[in-house]
Amino acid sequence: MEEYSYILFIALILLSTKILGLVTKKMKLPQVVGALLAGVILGPAVLNVVKETEFISELSEIGVIVLMFTAGLTTDVKELKRTGKASFIIALLGVIVPMFGGLGLAAAMGVGKGDKLACSPFLQHLFIGVVLTATSVSITVETLKELGKLSTRAGNAILGAAIIDDILGIIALTLITSLADTSVHVATVLIKIVAFFAVAIGCTVVYHVVFTKWRKRDKKDLRRHVIISFVFCLLMAYVAELFGVADITGAFVAGLAISSEKDVKYISNRFETLSYMFLSPVFFASIGLTMNGINMNGKMVLFTVLLLAVAIITKIIGCGLGAKVCKYTNQESLQIAMGMISRGEVALIVAAKGQKLGLMGDEVFAPIIIMVVATTIITPVFLKFVFKDNHEEHVEDELMKSVEGFSQYEQELQELSRKEK
Repeated sequence: MEEYSYILFIALILLSTKILGLVTKKMKLPQVVGALLAGVILGPAVLNVVKETEFISELSEIGVIVLMFTAGLTTDVKELKRTGKASFIIALLGVIVPMFGGLGLAAAMGVGKGDKLACSPFLQHLFIGVVLTATSVSITVETLKELGKLSTRAGNAILGAAIIDDILGIIALTLITSLADTSVHVATVLIKIVAFFAVAIGCTVVYHVVFTKWRKRDKKDLRRHVIISFVFCLLMAYVAELFGVADITGAFVAGLAISSEKDVKYISNRFETLSYMFLSPVFFASIGLTMNGINMNGKMVLFTVLLLAVAIITKIIGCGLGAKVCKYTNQESLQIAMGMISRGEVALIVAAKGQKLGLMGDEVFAPIIIMVVATTIITPVFLKFVFKDNHEEHVEDELMKSVEGFSQYEQELQELSRKEK
C-alpha cells in the first residue's frame, strides 16, 4: 500500500493546513503562517508522519506557479510600469546588502574552513552571501492577498522588485559558479535572460492575436478560456526554465500578459479557487517538510542565530533604503522591506545548487534551512503588523464574494455575447 501513501499525505496536508490556518486566523495572523507550521509539524522535524516525496515536490512547484500566475492576473500593469525604476533600485540594494552581510558573517565566524571542498574558503563565504540575496515573493503574495493589499503601491513595488531580484540572484549565482566551474560563462547567462524576455514578448503578441480570434468564435463556454490561459501559463513557466530563468517568473509574466483581457476577473476567480483549495496548501506545507531533525554544535547554533538576524536586517536595510531613495513614505518603505524578507524555496534551490557544485559544506546546509523556514514564517507576521492600519480582507471572505459573483458575472458575459450576435 506504500504506493498509495501520497493520497494520505495530501489528505493530512490539506486538513492540517486548514486547521492551523484557522488557529492563526483566530490569533489575528495570516493563515499562510498556519500552513507553513503544518508542514513543520507533520514533517521530519516533529511528528515525521509526512515525507517530502517527489510527487509532493512537483505538485508544490505547480502550486507556486499558479500562485504567481494569479498574482500576475491581478496586478495593475500601469502601476507596475510606474514602479519599474524604483523596483530595480530596491532589488539592487536588496541583493548587494545581504550578499556582503552574509559574506562578512561567514568570514568572521570562519564557517567553511573545516570543510574539505575543492573551492577556497572565500568562495564558500561568498556563496552564503549569495544565498541571502534570494527573495521568495510567493509567501508575500499570498499574505498580501489575504490582507487585500496586493495591488497597492507597496504591493506592486514588492512584485516588481522580487522579479528583478530573481534575475540579479541568477547573475550572482552564475558569477560565483563561474569562479568554481570554468564551463559556466556569465555572458551566456545574460544573453539567455534577455532572450527569454524577448521570447516572452513575442509569445504574448501571438497569444493575443490567436486568442482574440478564437474568442470571437467561441463565446458560449468561458471555461475553455480558463484552460487556454492555464496552458499559456505552464508553457511560459517551461520556457523560462529553458532560458535559465525561474519558472515563477515565466508564470508571473504570463499572468501580466492576460491581465488586460476583458474576462480576466472570471479567469482569476477560477484560479483563486483552485489555488486556495488544493495547490497553495501543498506548496506552503512542502516548505515546512524540508525541516529535518538537525544536530549542530555550539558554534553552528550561534552561526544559525546570527545568520537569521543578518538575513532579516540586511533585507530591511537594503530594500527599505532603496524604497526611501525612490521617495516612498516611511510606512511604504517598511512594508516593502518586510515583504522582501522571505527566502522560501528560492534560497533552498540556490543552496542545493551550491552544495552540488562544492560551494557549500554539509555543516552549513542545516543553518540555511532553518533560516529559510524561519524567514518564511515570520514574513507574514511582519506584514500583518506593518499593514495593521489598513483594512483586512481574508481569503475566505474573498472566495465567498467570488462564488456569489460567479453566476452574476457569467450571466452578464452570456448576455453580452447574445447582444453581440
